[in-house]
Amino acid sequence: MILHGYSHENPVDMTFEQQRDVLDKTWKLLTDFCGKPPRGSVAPWWETSKEGTELMLSYGIEYDHSMSHHDCQAYWLRTGDSWTKIDYSKKAEEWMKPLVKGQETGLVEIPGSWYIDDLPPMMFIKNSANSHGWVNPRDVEDIWKDHFDYFYREYDEFIFPMTIHPDVSGRPHVLLMHERIIEHINKHEGVKWVTMAEMCDHFKSKQTPAPGALMPADAQDVLRKYQDSKVT
Repeated sequence: MILHGYSHENPVDMTFEQQRDVLDKTWKLLTDFCGKPPRGSVAPWWETSKEGTELMLSYGIEYDHSMSHHDCQAYWLRTGDSWTKIDYSKKAEEWMKPLVKGQETGLVEIPGSWYIDDLPPMMFIKNSANSHGWVNPRDVEDIWKDHFDYFYREYDEFIFPMTIHPDVSGRPHVLLMHERIIEHINKHEGVKWVTMAEMCDHFKSKQTPAPGALMPADAQDVLRKYQDSKVT
């Protein structure tokens, strides 16, 4: 189990204090329920705030699944990038400036992809024009299979993190789609089904954070402080 908000709150719409309180509450709930601290996080709506990464680091979170800087490779997340917004009332030269890279971190990003996510095409959401829910799952299946086949052909090693929601993929026509996709994937030599925590561990066994990277707090120290607070 990993962190995903309390009521699917959008981090972008919350104050820093609200984000911190939701993280603190949900971290404690999962820790008590699972008997150990959560290692990962997924931002609700895949919407991320400027404070979110450092908040996760302060709770010892090791990996995230909210960004899309790569399609099929884990990477070290960077925080604090900045860029000049386009302002059409000004001369173009005033906004044509390079992105300024922020701080490297020791937080592993397991990328998400809107193209390997069941929700946008197959869930009915009022007032969302692209989410009417009446998409033929075989069309989605072809897209997912094409993604997998391309990655398998082009990379010696890759991850294929499908994002699956129970209120979407729990429907009969989508369950059948998943059965066909799993059968397709399993026909390929060398495939291994793993958790995101295992993806994180594998990546860290081969990659080292950049010098000076912001590192996650020690998860055991965070846990110890929480346990001490319950005693007192």
